[in-house]
Amino acid sequence: MNYAKGFLKSLLQLLILHYCSASDSIAVNQSVTDNNTLVSDGGTFVVGFFSPGNSSSRFLGIWFSFSKETVIWVANRDSPVNDNSGVLSIDGQGNLALNDGQNLRHWSTNVSISFTNRIVAQILDSGNLVLLQQDTKRVIWQSFDHPTHALLSGMKVGLDLRTGLNRYLTSWKSQEDPGTGNCSLRMVPNGSPQLILYKDRSKWWRAGHWNGLQWGGIPALSALPRSNLFNITFVNDEDEITVMWSVLDPSIFTYIIVDGSGSIQQFAWQGQQHKWIQIYYAPVDNCDDYASCGPYGSCNPYNVSGFECSCLPGYDPVSPQDWALRESSAGCSRKKGALSMCGNNGEGFVKLESVKVPDASTAVVDRSLSLKECGEQCLRNCSCMAYGVADVRDGGSGCMAWYGRLMDIKQFMEGGQDLYVRVDALILAQYAESDGLSVKWVLSIVGMSVAATLVLIASVLYWLKRRKRKGGVVLGQPTILLNDFKASSRGLENSPSKTGREKTDILFFDFSTVAVATDNFSSTNMLGYGGFGSVYKGVLADGQDLAVKRLSQFSGQGVEEFKNEVMLIAKLQHRNLVKLLGCCINKEEKMLIYEYMPNKSLDLLLFNKNQKSLLDWSKRFQIIIGIARGLLYLHQDSRLKIIHRDLKASNVLLDATMSPKISDFGMARMFGDDQIEANTNKVVGTYGYMSPEYAMEGLYSTKSDVFSFGVLTLEIITGKKNSSFNEVSSLNLVGQVWDLWTEGKALEIVDESFNESYPSDQVSRCIQIGLLCVQELAVERPTMLDVVFMLRNETPLPSPKRPAFINKITSSDTSTSKGVSVNDITVTVLEAR
Repeated sequence: MNYAKGFLKSLLQLLILHYCSASDSIAVNQSVTDNNTLVSDGGTFVVGFFSPGNSSSRFLGIWFSFSKETVIWVANRDSPVNDNSGVLSIDGQGNLALNDGQNLRHWSTNVSISFTNRIVAQILDSGNLVLLQQDTKRVIWQSFDHPTHALLSGMKVGLDLRTGLNRYLTSWKSQEDPGTGNCSLRMVPNGSPQLILYKDRSKWWRAGHWNGLQWGGIPALSALPRSNLFNITFVNDEDEITVMWSVLDPSIFTYIIVDGSGSIQQFAWQGQQHKWIQIYYAPVDNCDDYASCGPYGSCNPYNVSGFECSCLPGYDPVSPQDWALRESSAGCSRKKGALSMCGNNGEGFVKLESVKVPDASTAVVDRSLSLKECGEQCLRNCSCMAYGVADVRDGGSGCMAWYGRLMDIKQFMEGGQDLYVRVDALILAQYAESDGLSVKWVLSIVGMSVAATLVLIASVLYWLKRRKRKGGVVLGQPTILLNDFKASSRGLENSPSKTGREKTDILFFDFSTVAVATDNFSSTNMLGYGGFGSVYKGVLADGQDLAVKRLSQFSGQGVEEFKNEVMLIAKLQHRNLVKLLGCCINKEEKMLIYEYMPNKSLDLLLFNKNQKSLLDWSKRFQIIIGIARGLLYLHQDSRLKIIHRDLKASNVLLDATMSPKISDFGMARMFGDDQIEANTNKVVGTYGYMSPEYAMEGLYSTKSDVFSFGVLTLEIITGKKNSSFNEVSSLNLVGQVWDLWTEGKALEIVDESFNESYPSDQVSRCIQIGLLCVQELAVERPTMLDVVFMLRNETPLPSPKRPAFINKITSSDTSTSKGVSVNDITVTVLEAR
């Protein structure tokens, strides 16, 4: 009896030991079938079979134990198993192999092994599936060397020069097909090694070269606290050219993927919310698109002209006609009549600061040279087009020189590095670089500077004389740039800043100039009117079109809004914000001068039965993206943090190419960098676009603008106003969309003018994004960074919760709002600016 009990106890211990040892590994003669899994020792990662999306095919993959849908590696990505008969095991040759019920092989590690009886396969708590020799623990094969679409901490990307192994990421074909897609992230070893994202075998985005600290095309990395969060290890020697990204805190779960839409995304696990949070993505903007401005072009997303592209010093557009239409792929070529840049003809270099240096695959690197020696060597070689330091650490060292076309240059506000571009003697003199200039050039430049100063003094004296004579702040055409916003005695003494007078650059127009331009404010030139005055089209003497917002002299609210708009918008520069050209103040007259928008305001087309057909889905989608980018700039990327507070269709203007520009900053407010929310006793704006916390409590934040954006997005999709939708029903547009969404019929409300000629998946995705933006609780709404990312990518979206204000707000509703004063006509019908 005791013997039997001892035998059973030993057998039970053996079974428990076998189960525990097999939970994260299998040995020869063991297997993983479709109905069981391997789990890493720490319980973080799982190996097993899965079916992506709505697919019935089975794949062997690795995923996070707490997030089964987040698959980070797939074995048989291009050879699915059609049923549940798949088996993972170690075959007779010692390879880890996947076979189906017909013994058809779908995947294998395919390595040569001598001692097959001592081989085990194990999933580690790093997410690495390894095949190793059991006694020596020598790794024979590992999944980290064969990544699919995801990058985990401790994984390398790049080349092993000893074995020829090339580790790179490749996207899935779709959310339901993990097969090898058309986007890949690879290490390019030519010149100075760099990471490049390819799409359809073409360069799509470039991270830049390794500058000693980080990838040169991602300056945002320098702002992250790498010392205590993660570490990037770049190796470039005779054995390998690789980069490895490591998370130092084991409690942080994060991963990077390459998406089929052509983007790189990084996610981090938010345990409290039990979801993944996107913390980085690229490309970020149009300037991240590879060579978006062509050869010898430079891309600046903050270009004041609204067009990101410009030519390098000494170069002009290859096709000025295409350039005028914002088609820049042909790039730039040397200016006509340019001097020779070979043979010591006085040529030199112009320094461009804070840029992503050109594609380094054509660069020649010599780490023994100083920057000065680098420039001297480049100048001696007629084919050397530019140079810069190879390593930015400790003031810079080493030499990078480009001997071919200069491609894919991007301007940064901060970060980046200096690039020295070769120019001829004429261009060199124009840029007045002090180093390398002859005495003759220096004297010439000094002479020109003295002459310019005399002209400026004469202009200022002339202006003062005219001001004294006419008694008003008036300047003639052309206008003069003033450093201080000079105020009249009608409440313009101070800027909106509470810390003192704000300084800015404002162009002041002469009243007579504006009157002539608008044909003395003729009614035939009136473009629209609103709560604070009228808007007129004007044409200056040089042919430039403009829009003049003339404040009503009887508007009690106009002064503050006038000050606010001038002081704020003068500091903002973005392609999706209306450009303020200047202002005019003459006694009681106060006017704002804007760039003219030939297609007027969005509401005039969107809500007009005869005009809305001009806005097909492609144009509307680009308008949605443009508005989102403009708001993102206001909330995050500008020097100021701005809350617009009155975003709506009539405050979105359309230029000649139907690109949207956000206007009307009279209600806008500045936030501090660390400020999250503010309160006001005076609620201004337009019902139907107001967030609940703002309309009811006077609380506003960036999430208030997000709410308005959500309403506007739904209006753009449906072609209907939120405030006037369905006069018979008590539901407004948001309520109607919500009801149809919950019933799975959201596309029934799409604008009928599309005639069903639209991509249903994309439209449905935009409806879902709009509903996410109008959720009742501000904390549940996405940020504009999230919105831009969701619009540009095809990643899964969270399900929206019930929106706020799904019923119409009547006049009786508004009258009961405590401490609320609403100007219903802030929907200033500014059809053009």
